[in-house]
Amino acid sequence: LYGEVEVLEHGIWYRENSEIKTTGRFQLDHDLNELPFVDRDLTRWQLYAYKNGNYKLTPGTYVMAGRDCWWRRNGGCTFCSWTTLYPTWRVRRPELLADEVGALIERYGVREIFDDTGTFPVGRWLRSFCNLMIERGYNEKVLFSCNMRFGALTREDYELMRKASFRMLLFGLESASQRTLNRLNKGITVEDVVRNCRVAREEGLEPHVTIMVGYPWENREDALATLRLARTLMENGWAVTLQSTVVMPYPGTRLYEEALENRWFRVDPKDYDQFGMTGPVLKTPDMEPEEVMRICDEIYKVFLSPRYMFRHLVRIRSWRDVKYSVRGAVKVLGHVKDFARSR
Repeated sequence: LYGEVEVLEHGIWYRENSEIKTTGRFQLDHDLNELPFVDRDLTRWQLYAYKNGNYKLTPGTYVMAGRDCWWRRNGGCTFCSWTTLYPTWRVRRPELLADEVGALIERYGVREIFDDTGTFPVGRWLRSFCNLMIERGYNEKVLFSCNMRFGALTREDYELMRKASFRMLLFGLESASQRTLNRLNKGITVEDVVRNCRVAREEGLEPHVTIMVGYPWENREDALATLRLARTLMENGWAVTLQSTVVMPYPGTRLYEEALENRWFRVDPKDYDQFGMTGPVLKTPDMEPEEVMRICDEIYKVFLSPRYMFRHLVRIRSWRDVKYSVRGAVKVLGHVKDFARSR
């Protein structure tokens, strides 16, 4: 079917008679501008286009502008696998991403897109892409969301992104402890978190923050301070949604190596079945696994606070907002149940 095996891309495993062979080590240095668009029909994109909490409008789909996160100072965030898997930052030209957006609108009727690049490109690249969305009229036809870093954008950037139909920005908050942010090499301050959420919200965007609990150097009070910060952001309307997980030191990351060196693991570090987010794999100074999971649960329950619920209700403007809220509520209740079972 493919002719000589030698013409196949590196990283392909195949069977020749009864022998398993490979074309070599998977390569991660391609020019992304030379790649074709994802074949949506082949990947049956419609199976993932409707039941997804990230989409306010459906059908929705994912794209990726880059591989994978441009934050590389001192090796990037210590818990992140992307800088290990993708040792160099690569990104497509903004024109190519705009072309793909246009094809998704015209061919498939897509109404919302989430770019799942580890961190969306910023600076001149971002401004160019936003202007292309506006010039081509795509901002009138589709919503666009992406992952973003605190401290990377100005108010003017947020304003332009809103004009270009950006909706949700997913930020990694991680912790309310500046000591933890420094140890993780986040390159941000707690003040950056609050200010960026507030400014993004003022410009009409919807910040979503991700939080982790169970750092091996954080005590109970540190975790509760993170809970309080999450509540402050949500109840003041500076963040619109959030998610909470236990700290997971994936193999290959600096956090994993640090955990090995300091004997922080409470499970066999090679038993990867334990790394499924169903419970902590790391020890903490004064919390048992049940308490770590309980605090994760309490962070999700911020959605149920009267102040947050009131703010959320007054934001509802259409039937699509109602449906999006219902899907979100079902998802939150599912997480609450999951944490209850884990405990």
